[in-house]
Order: sequence, then structure tokens, then C-alpha cells
Amino acid sequence: MQKTIQYSLLLGAFLSSLQAQDATTVFLEPLSITSTAIKTDELTSTDAVEVYTQKDIQKAHVKNMYEFLNSQTSIITIPSYGNPFNQKIDMRGYGNDGYENIVVTTNGRKMNNVDMVPAMLSSISPSSVQKIEIIKSSGIVVGGDGANAGAINIITKQNNDKEVSFYLGTNGIADSSFYMGHKDEKLSISASGEAQKSNGTRDIDSDGNKDKNKFSTGSFNLAYLATDDLELNFGATFARTDVTYGGSLTEDQYKSDASQEGSWSVQQEYDSDVLSAGFKYYINDNLSLNTNLNSEKKKSNYITYSSVYNYDYKSLSTSLDYATNSLSLKVGVDGFDGTLSSSNAELTKKNLAGFIMSEYKLDDITLKAGYRYELTAFDNGNGDDESETLHGVELGINKALSKNSSVFFNYSHSYQSSALDRLFTLSTGTYNGYVNPSQAHNFTLGYNHITKTNKFKTSIYYIDLKDEIYYYSDPSYTNSENTNIDKSHKYGLDISDRYLISKEFNVVLNYNYVQAIIDEEIKDSNDYSGNKLPGVSDHNIKATLGYTPNKETSLAITQVYRSETYAANDFDNDFSQKQDAYMTTDLSATYAKKTWEVFAKINNLFDQSNAIWISDDTIYPVNFTRTAFVGFKLKY
Repeated sequence: MQKTIQYSLLLGAFLSSLQAQDATTVFLEPLSITSTAIKTDELTSTDAVEVYTQKDIQKAHVKNMYEFLNSQTSIITIPSYGNPFNQKIDMRGYGNDGYENIVVTTNGRKMNNVDMVPAMLSSISPSSVQKIEIIKSSGIVVGGDGANAGAINIITKQNNDKEVSFYLGTNGIADSSFYMGHKDEKLSISASGEAQKSNGTRDIDSDGNKDKNKFSTGSFNLAYLATDDLELNFGATFARTDVTYGGSLTEDQYKSDASQEGSWSVQQEYDSDVLSAGFKYYINDNLSLNTNLNSEKKKSNYITYSSVYNYDYKSLSTSLDYATNSLSLKVGVDGFDGTLSSSNAELTKKNLAGFIMSEYKLDDITLKAGYRYELTAFDNGNGDDESETLHGVELGINKALSKNSSVFFNYSHSYQSSALDRLFTLSTGTYNGYVNPSQAHNFTLGYNHITKTNKFKTSIYYIDLKDEIYYYSDPSYTNSENTNIDKSHKYGLDISDRYLISKEFNVVLNYNYVQAIIDEEIKDSNDYSGNKLPGVSDHNIKATLGYTPNKETSLAITQVYRSETYAANDFDNDFSQKQDAYMTTDLSATYAKKTWEVFAKINNLFDQSNAIWISDDTIYPVNFTRTAFVGFKLKY
């Protein structure tokens, strides 16, 4: 085992997160960024960005979007107490609550929840995705409430692709998906779907039953150019999940057999239905009006506890967009009305905001400036209501050093308001006290160098926070509550390098170093000042080596490593157990012809055990065993 760990570490220091390219000549170029308020590209952007294309996603052969983010990007994902369909995500050192500090959108629709349930990215089939754009420490002006760490924007395909795929694997895993699209001058229409099941990897009882799971998802999108000046769009998406996940283990249990029965198990069904509609009206060559309306209904049914929660979200956004060769301007308003109800309570959260974003290009300099004014309000229907006025700011500059390189600096003032279940008890609606919104000052300095064979990016950042939100877990179990860290800060370094060594070999390294420090916080008799925020690893490495011996065959080996950290509840940094380093090595192979391909993948090749530590002897195993699958894709 020790040799395996040493080998994995050496491999991770050398490899990178790029999937194998075709054996024909491949060149790198700055990719466009289309989901931000102002369209730009990687080289001229005033932000630290990552862009991943449809080709990157398809060649990764991932089971869901979480797996792609965790293995191919700087984003950290991990199942929430073992639930693979609602995983926690983090970047820039926000730890176990990082997902509440990232705005996640798909085609502009915000996916964040009003409670502490992570956005359900499993509802997005990887086969339907055109592009993923990750904007770090920015996005507050358009994304709004929750963009302290930044934004993840997912754009689905609108093209003429038609494909079906399926795969079978260990632990009874089976998956099938399809995408069908048509696009011409007037009409763009697409449909996609996916169904997946697994027999599970852990025991949940003494009878040998497993933590089995299944999900299905589908989407339909239509855009129609009704006149030369008016484009209409409509979309519908559904997702159905049924998952059973096991409880925690002690350290001795985890080390002896991570697949054994835990302290409890839960079966949950979680369903979502989304309808979207909108239009874009071109007033003239430079000015357009954009409006989008979304409605989402979700149901969470904890079958084990006979506990049901219903969500009803409605959102509206509209903006005027003005663009010339040198000036881009976006002025808009957006609103959100979210209701979360149980048999005994109905809770609401409302957001209403106005914003303006501008970008000005002058020779080799790009300037960005934006402002957002947002009102948030919470209510439990019993007279316990709270409201807050929040302000977001973005400023940035990019200076081209040559046609291949640039430097940039940006500042943003961002915020994150509380989730409903931090303020109220969901089952009864009881008011538990107000939790202040967290507010952050973000500073980022970066450098880009993009040539035909090498794409290098690096940035350093500093984040100054007030009232960072967290859950205080009282060791005596009497005063636990959701509250705020008075003052805290984070700083770090991001490096990514995508290098085409030759027609056959390519290599990329994603490395992230972060320090998350509590400056001032005293709770009961516990003084956390000067301690590290638990759940944040100092070092995060994602790496893949791609090899393409010929135009049909590609191989890739990917290494993921995160250093050990304090357990999630260890704000005093003194628990006897730390969360172990996370490590996995994945191997994939593809043989592709013009209209079909065969692929195979082994995840966690060296059978490394991984887990989430909540506290001493409260451990949730994740990705703790080797799995494999083989599949087939048909394109026509």
C-alpha cells in the first residue's frame, strides 16, 4: 500500500487534467466566455476563469457532472454524507459550506436552493453539455446572492448532434443516454435524456442490502426566430432520483472494512421539474432586450423518516444589452420567489435585484465595472421575518503584454445570505434567530500565456471576510446553532498548464494552494481566533497524461490528490483524528471511428480508501473502492 501511495503522489506531481486529443495536429487557442454579462475570452478576461468544452466532457467518460468537476477542474466535489446525487462543491477555501458560496447556473437559470441542500448537478446529463465556465471570485453582479467564491455556468448543446450511448460496470452500474438536436437559420430544437442505476458499494443492514441508487433525467429545448428581430425560447427539464446512503463509521470500522454497515441508513427520493421561457428582441444592431422566466417544483421525500418537503421556485430576469466594438453594457433586474413547505410549515425566501455591468476595450487594455443592489427577505408565516439590503461590486482590468499573454487584476465585493434552514426549523417553522449575511472583499492578480501548444494560467488571491456563515457544533450538544465567524480571511495560488507535447502526448497540471484562517471568533468558552477553517485542504492537485498512438485510439490516466485537513466540526483544530488525504487514480481508453466509439474506464485504480471526517469516529466513506465500466456510443 505504501508503494501504491508513493507511486500515486509521483504520478500526480507529473500528470495533468487534459483528456487525449486526436492524433492529427491540434492547436490551443483562447476559448470564448459566453455566460458572463459581457462576452469575452480567456486571454482578455479580467477574471480568473476555466473553460471546458463538449470535447473535454465527452472524452472524460464521467458518470455525472460532479465527477467531471472533481477530476478535471479546480473544483472540489464530495458526496453530502454519502449522497452521490447532491454533492457539496468548493473552490477557494470555503470548505464544507463552499457550495453555498458558489452560484451555479444552467443556461442562465440559477440552480442554488433556498435551504442547505446543494444544487443537483446530477440532473444535467454530461452528454447534453456544450461548455462549462468557472469564474473565480467574481460573478456577484449578474449571479447575485451566494457568489462569494465565484460562479459555475453550464451551457447545454444547441446543434445538429445525434448520439446514443450506454455502459455497464461493476457494482451493477448501468447507464444509457441520448442527445438529438436540429439547428437551422430559424429553428433550434434538442432533446436529451439519461437513466442510471447502481446496486451500491456499502452494506446498509445486517441482511446484506446495499446503498443502491438510481436516477433519470430529461430535457427539451427550443429556440425559434419568429422574425428577424425576435427570438423565442422554451425549455423543460425533469429529474428523478432514488438513493439510499449509509451512516457513519468509527475509525476502526473504516480501516477494517469501509463497505460495512454504518450507524444508520436513509432512503430519499428527490424530484425536480423545471419550465423555462423567454425571448430576445433585437432593437437595433447594437441594442437588444432579453427576458427569461423560470419555474421549478421539487419534492424531497425522506422515506425512512416519512418526511416530505416541497419546493416551489419562480424567477424572472430581464436586461438591456448594448454592444459595440469597444463598449459593452448590460443593465437588468432579476427577482426570485422561493417557497419551502412541510406538513407543518411554509417558509419563503425572496430576492429582488437591479444591476449594471460594463466593459470597455481600448487598444491592449480591457476595463470592467459593475454594481448590484439586492434585497433579500425571509418569512415563516408566523410574524418572524427578516430582510437585508446587500451591495455587490466588480472592478477589473486586463492588459495585453503580447498577442499571446496578458495580466489582469480584479476586485469584487460579494455576499451570501443565510439559507432558510439556518434561520428556521424546517419541520415546524420555528424561528431560531437571525444569521447575518457573509460579505467578502476579493482581490485577484493573474497572468495568462496562450500559444498553439501551451495554455498557462496562474493567479494569486486574497479574500477578506466578515460574518462567514457556519454551524457551531457544541461538544456538550446544548448550544449548537447556525451563526457567523466575526472575521476570517483566505489566500491562495492557482496554477494550470495545458501542454501539447507532441501529436501523441499531452499533459496538464491543475494545482491549487489555499489557506483559510479564522481571525476572530469566540463561541461559548472556545476561542477559534488564529485557527484554520476545517474541511479545507492546503493542496489540491488534478492531473492527467493523455496518449494518442493513432487517430482512433486514445488513453488517459488521471490523478487526483488533496492533502489532509481538519474534520468538518473541528473548529478548535484539536480533534484526535484528521481527515485523511484524498487520492484516486483513474484510467480510461477510447477507440473511436467516425460514427461510433467504444470506451472503458477504471476509477480508483489502486483501490484507495477515501472518506469525509465530521468528528472523531464519525466518518463517511466515499470513493473507497475500485470500480470499472465499459460502454459504446453511436453518433449519426
